[in-house]
Amino acid sequence: MMQNDSPSMQDILRMAQSPAGQQLIRLLQQSGGNNLQQAMDKAAQGDYAQAKELLSTLMQDPQAKKLMEQLGR
Repeated sequence: MMQNDSPSMQDILRMAQSPAGQQLIRLLQQSGGNNLQQAMDKAAQGDYAQAKELLSTLMQDPQAKKLMEQLGR
C-alpha cells in the first residue's frame, strides 16, 4: 500500500493563511503574478505537474526559498 505524503487541502490553506504564507504569496505575485495565476489555475484543474513546473521558476528567488523553509517547519 502506498502512502500519500501530499499535503491535504486543509494543510495548504493553513500554510497559505500563515504570516510566512501570506508573505510568500505577495512575493510571488510581485515577481511573477501571471505565472502564479497560471499555476493556481492548473492546480485547480488537477494538473499538479504543470502547476509545479510554473512555480519552480518563481521559487528560485532566495527570499521565496527562505519562506518555503519556514512553512515546512
